[in-house]
Amino acid sequence: MAESDSSEDEVAAHNTVGNVPFEWYKDEEHIGYDIAGKKIKKKVREDKLDSFLASADNSENWRKIYDEYNDEIVELTKEETRMIRRVLKGMAPHPEFDPYPTAVDWVTIDKAEHPFPDAPEPKRRFVPSKWESKMIVRLVRGIRKGLIKVDDKPKEENRVYLLWGDDRNLTERHHIPPPKPKLPGHEESYNPSLEYIPTAEEVKKYELMYEEDRPKFIPKRFTSMRSVPAYDKAVRESFDRCLDLYLCPRTQKKRINIDPESLKPKLPSRKDLKPYPTTCYLEYKGHKGPVVSISTDSTGQWIASGSNDGTVRVWEVESGRCFRVWELGEAVQHVAWNPSPELPVLAVSVGQDVFLLNTGLGNDEENRRVDDLLHVESHMAHNEPGASEAIISETIVKWSRDDNHGAIRLNHYKTVSSVEWHRKGDYFSTLMPYGESKAVLVHQLSKGLTQRIPFKLHGLPVSTAFHPTRSIFFISTKKNVRIYDLLKQRLIKKLETGVREVSSIAIHPGGDNVIVGSKDGKLCWFDMDLSSQPYRVLNCHPKDITRVAFHRSYPLFASSSDDCTAYVFHGMVYSDLNQNPLIVPLEILRGHASVNGRGVLDCKFHPRQPWLFTAGADSVIKLYCH
Repeated sequence: MAESDSSEDEVAAHNTVGNVPFEWYKDEEHIGYDIAGKKIKKKVREDKLDSFLASADNSENWRKIYDEYNDEIVELTKEETRMIRRVLKGMAPHPEFDPYPTAVDWVTIDKAEHPFPDAPEPKRRFVPSKWESKMIVRLVRGIRKGLIKVDDKPKEENRVYLLWGDDRNLTERHHIPPPKPKLPGHEESYNPSLEYIPTAEEVKKYELMYEEDRPKFIPKRFTSMRSVPAYDKAVRESFDRCLDLYLCPRTQKKRINIDPESLKPKLPSRKDLKPYPTTCYLEYKGHKGPVVSISTDSTGQWIASGSNDGTVRVWEVESGRCFRVWELGEAVQHVAWNPSPELPVLAVSVGQDVFLLNTGLGNDEENRRVDDLLHVESHMAHNEPGASEAIISETIVKWSRDDNHGAIRLNHYKTVSSVEWHRKGDYFSTLMPYGESKAVLVHQLSKGLTQRIPFKLHGLPVSTAFHPTRSIFFISTKKNVRIYDLLKQRLIKKLETGVREVSSIAIHPGGDNVIVGSKDGKLCWFDMDLSSQPYRVLNCHPKDITRVAFHRSYPLFASSSDDCTAYVFHGMVYSDLNQNPLIVPLEILRGHASVNGRGVLDCKFHPRQPWLFTAGADSVIKLYCH
């Protein structure tokens, strides 16, 4: 009871207006002034309708009362409501208070020899001090006139100081001892081992060096210490050391002992990231020249390859049997299988021509549909009136029927380096690096149309790619990668690679991440939602990177290089945008032989299995399985 009645438990007032009648500010917008002399605004109170609705919605609303002094709503506690009920009943506020305590006789009736020790408190201790009130009035006037500053912000010190003003004190307090001279080693012995004594040829090489690169001491052997002559450079070395101690400034370097293992990134174990390709399972042999390009169909049962010997071969993946061979008579640049399973069409770029071949691997209905699609004599849709201005004339690209191979032939005016299909299988793009403004063309198979992209190419194009889910087109030049929106016909983003020359690009199946391979052996990972700068740069290959590839369903990506190796990485992309992609190196695949300085020329993943195909300059295609 004594603790609860203490004045220390009282809630401090929020408004520091003092003991002032509120009738003075009845018609004003404020209720007084704070300690800095600024006005304290009144809070907006709710009207009777709002208070009625609040009491109807909240059964505990009857406990809330308005504090006029602090201008706020106060909610009574259970102890306070219990105390009010006791006061209304005429009882003591506190239940432990006894109104009729047992009387204690403080004054005895016996005769006292001394007066009472405690005299009654004087009245002046309970009356406000007149001198304190005068002091408060004087302080208020000083604050209003600005003579007394309430804000206790520290003043900024004057930054202008003498440049060499404190050197005298610093040199006395901070003395740095000079470094100790280097102790002599085994080579400075009077009888060193033979391994320290240079030969005559090495001494001649020392004499041809610059003075600053030449060793200061050449070891020699003596039979005894008495035959050791005086050191001719002793005075010079002592003078140089005294000169360094006199003129060179000294600093103290704080060495931090850090465990090198703690600086390495914590990556998961490779055993937890299986399956991924590790060993060579099968080899496909039959080409007589370097295999420059390979491509798998959408089912994963067949793989096509193109070589510099002028042939295109289709292989069965599981058995390694060569199913079909086309003799094109010129070196093949690129092969690309149509991603649609209903159209077993293979696009092959040979010189200035692009052939659309019917592989004949579908059922009867699919083969009949492909024959009807490729049996068009001449595609003249681009000459129809009212055609778009972006459509190219026959002088640039000529669609014609090739009866020798049962295919459509697209004749370009420059050499075609690559062919890329759209995900739906109707559109495909061709790249002519030296085609200037018409270097990148987009063709439609169903209508036989050829269109030029309405974008200006800044630099020599290297490779192209379609977005896996959106109408976005990627064009990589030697220095950067440009991303265009085909519907809005505008540039979305420009990825700065920072490499010497881009060689190939690959798009993640999610569409938000891009990997770029370069001719200086660097592989750049770009997160387009994060930045236009590389998220990670992997300096893994000592030679040029020829191809990079993503897996369609597994979190894997790979790169092939002229150093006859293929690197396999784990690349996990999370749906949470706050979490960055996880990149872990997994395996280095070897097995190809180098021919004329070329190694692995292409690599592709199996569409359904964690397998990797590699094509090398040694005319061999290898399949790596887990």
